[in-house]
Amino acid sequence: MSLPTLKFTALFALVLVFLAGCSDGPGKAGPVDPAKAKKTLETTLNAWKAGKKIEALAQEEPPIVAQDFDWMAGKKLASFQVQGDGAAQDANLRIPVKLSLQEGDGETVDKTVIYIVGTDIKLTVFRALE
Repeated sequence: MSLPTLKFTALFALVLVFLAGCSDGPGKAGPVDPAKAKKTLETTLNAWKAGKKIEALAQEEPPIVAQDFDWMAGKKLASFQVQGDGAAQDANLRIPVKLSLQEGDGETVDKTVIYIVGTDIKLTVFRALE
């Protein structure tokens, strides 16, 4: 799958997650559980750091739906640091994380990104578009 196709698919999934949180009908996601969201984010980032594929998160118990373009592109996570407790916004927790990514040439690049983590109806971890 090409990177533009992956980006479109991930963006579409992200929109669906937000719509689930904004719906007034059945299946509306409840308020985010910040402690559970933080644990879910750390589980996700530790899996990346351990060298697992992003798709492996679907096999976790409970399963996690995740999206991160750097991970999907094959970059390695050398380290991460969650920056604070984040901000709850309805069904999601927006939380900044400092990532140290190892590029293909071995160079390490640091960047701070925002993850959007949901805890209801499913566990979801999406990196906000930059």
